[in-house]
Formats: sequence, C-alpha cells, structure tokens
Amino acid sequence: MPATTVPPVPRAAAQLLLNAVANPAQARQLLAAVTYVGRLSGRAARMRAMYACMYYGGPRPSEAIGLRRQDCELPDLCACTRDCSCDLPASAWGRLTLTKSRPRPGKLYTDSGEGHDDKGLKRRPVGDKRVVPIPPELVRILTEHLEQFGTAEDGRLFATSTGGTTSASAVWRIRHAARLIGLSPEQQATPLAGRPYDLRHACATLLLNAGVPPKEVARRLGHSMEVLWKVYAGCLDGDEERINRLIEKALAT
Repeated sequence: MPATTVPPVPRAAAQLLLNAVANPAQARQLLAAVTYVGRLSGRAARMRAMYACMYYGGPRPSEAIGLRRQDCELPDLCACTRDCSCDLPASAWGRLTLTKSRPRPGKLYTDSGEGHDDKGLKRRPVGDKRVVPIPPELVRILTEHLEQFGTAEDGRLFATSTGGTTSASAVWRIRHAARLIGLSPEQQATPLAGRPYDLRHACATLLLNAGVPPKEVARRLGHSMEVLWKVYAGCLDGDEERINRLIEKALAT
C-alpha cells in the first residue's frame, strides 16, 4: 500500500500589528526625539536622517546604512524664513537610487573581516538598482544632514564620527531611547514603532492608504505583490476614523 503523502502546512503570513505602525504625526515626534538622545555626544543626531529615509522612502535598514551621496538626488530648496527674491523652489521632490546593502552578519562571516558586508540589493541581480522618489520633507532633512555632518570618505551618508559604519545595535538602541522621549507612557506600552523596521512598515501603509497603486508601492519597497499584501496592507495607528468616514461616504451614494 503506497505511503500517504502529507501536504506541507502553509506558512503563516507575517502580519503587521496594527498598533505597531506610526502615523505621520507620531513619526515626526520620534524623528525629533532622536536628536535629544545623547545630545552632548551628537551620535544620535547623526542617525536622524537615516531613520527619516526609512520612513519617507521605505528602504530596509541595511539599505539605508549603505546610502552614499551619489545615490541621492537632492534639489536645492529655498531656506529663507521671510519673503525673498531667490529663484529656488520652496518644495521639490528628490530621488534615492538604492544600489547597495550593508547587512551585519558578523566579522567571522564577511570576506573583508569587517562587521558589515557590502552587497547589492536583497533578492536582486548584482548591479540592479531601485529608484525611489522622496518628498520635500526628506530632501530638507538630508540636505541639513549633509551640511552638518558631511559624508564618510567613501561617500556614505551615515557614519560614525570616525567614519565607521553605523552598527545595528546602535540603530536599535537609539531608536528605543527615542521612543521613551517621543511617545507617551501609554504608547510606550504598545508595539508602536518598537523596531527600526517598523518605520519601513509605516512608509508602506502610508503609501497604500494615500491611494498609491499597490504595484508602485511594491516597486518602491523592493517587494513582490504577494509580500506586500501579506505583510504591509495594514492600517495606520489612529487612522480608523478616517477610513470609517470613507466607507460612510461610499454608502451614502
């Protein structure tokens, strides 16, 4: 009698916790809070723009760490506080061209003997790139970051004061400290923005709820449509009321 073949158990989709995704106001609070972490050393201030990239552009943490100046198209914006006669626009979109990722597998597992590897994009052919438009708010943050901190010798935007690679542990530690400053005690007791990667989740859900076509959201994040629907199609924290109003409007027609 032939053996019965047991079908494999489907893997459960990694669903988002709805209360883990920050809305725009909460994201701005957290980005501002980062600058108050270890204020005397200025170490956290160097990382504010990296967190902002993850929220406004959606790169993975390892992709954000690998960003170089030549990967950023940043139009000059008017920085005047009063009426002026300059020809610069008050707002304009820029672009990030993601080409590299710097995951941290550990020194024993890299060819260079360094803590971070220098690789291409995740699940992409060598040399492939992903162009992501970024809003004026991020253009300003990156411009300010470059004016204040410059770049590492190899052009990386986000580096330590000595030019080293920002460690994964620092990304987590400073993010945790920022939550204690930027969120209320009630919010701190929830998963809201509990991990640096949740900023990428927030970017995806923001785009989806703004009406950006899912195919374009998946392209910007470097995901398949399947992963997008399984993981990122969540609701923004506190956005339920707006969605209910949209449903009421549809029912009234």
